Amino acid sequence: MQTRLTEDELAVQDAFRTFFANESPSTVVREAERTGGFSTELWAGLATIGGTGMALPGAVGGGDATLCDLAVVADVYGAHLAPVPLIEHAVAARLLATIGGHDELVGELANGTPLATIALRPPVDGIARFVPAGAVADVVLAHVGDGIVLDRSAPSGETLPNTGGLALAHRRLTDDVISVDHAAWNHALDEWRGLTAAAYVGLGRRVIEMGVEYSRERVQFGVPIGTFQALQQGYADASTRIEGAHLLAHRAVWALETRQPDASRLAGMALLFAAEAARFATDRSMQYHGGYGFSEEYDVQLYHRRATAWILQLGDPSLEYARLADGEFGPAVDGRMA
Repeated sequence: MQTRLTEDELAVQDAFRTFFANESPSTVVREAERTGGFSTELWAGLATIGGTGMALPGAVGGGDATLCDLAVVADVYGAHLAPVPLIEHAVAARLLATIGGHDELVGELANGTPLATIALRPPVDGIARFVPAGAVADVVLAHVGDGIVLDRSAPSGETLPNTGGLALAHRRLTDDVISVDHAAWNHALDEWRGLTAAAYVGLGRRVIEMGVEYSRERVQFGVPIGTFQALQQGYADASTRIEGAHLLAHRAVWALETRQPDASRLAGMALLFAAEAARFATDRSMQYHGGYGFSEEYDVQLYHRRATAWILQLGDPSLEYARLADGEFGPAVDGRMA
């Protein structure tokens, strides 16, 4: 595993930084929150530059990029809180490509139409709950007892309330089982974990930058508050955690790309650590903004809400900790480790 981006990855990073900076400023994020958490125009633009299919096979119209390339984009995507389901669409499309037999649909997904997502939680009584982008997705992949289900029912367009602009929705599924490849499903979930960890890193870095900028401008007692040692220590702690999350996230993505035996464990660790690091960074930045941090006029509150909400799409984080513990030490018996 390389700890620095390659020249190709740097070129990808620069291209998508320019795109998201131009097409996903905070005004677009705020407008999307008011209208359900999804920007049709931003999604169309992402499709135009090949972002919706970059990590799909070239044989079906994709860009033949690696999962590591996609992680670089996820980082930039997280830094801009882009109101599009970039990660979920990519993971769902890659899962369909892995299963096989759906080349025509995968080719359409590469072009961004239709839009796909993955139900991260097991459906109950035929209903997948809190599906990321479930309000707008045309294709939903879910895992039921018998295998992987492909649902193409029309989206309702109605998001669940107070979900932080994530376009979450419950979806009633069909019984169209397309595969019993449970390993492929688990790998797809791990890809979501790894890529979301990378997005958390981008979010954390950006919110630290915002806090530092504010600390240089805000004056108290005749000096910028950035000269106060307590603030400097807080930002240093946040930056250290985010850089650690960056290394762990990219190690996890590399392990998934190369099918390392510990890839699933690393993906779970990366998601949890990156989520905690990003939440720590947003907490510090909001605190140092004072009362302004809680004001809708300042963007830092958008980052705080995303840092809290992203991991909850998967469910209670304690369940992810338990999954890792079971894998490391064996399932608990009578409240004790086996």
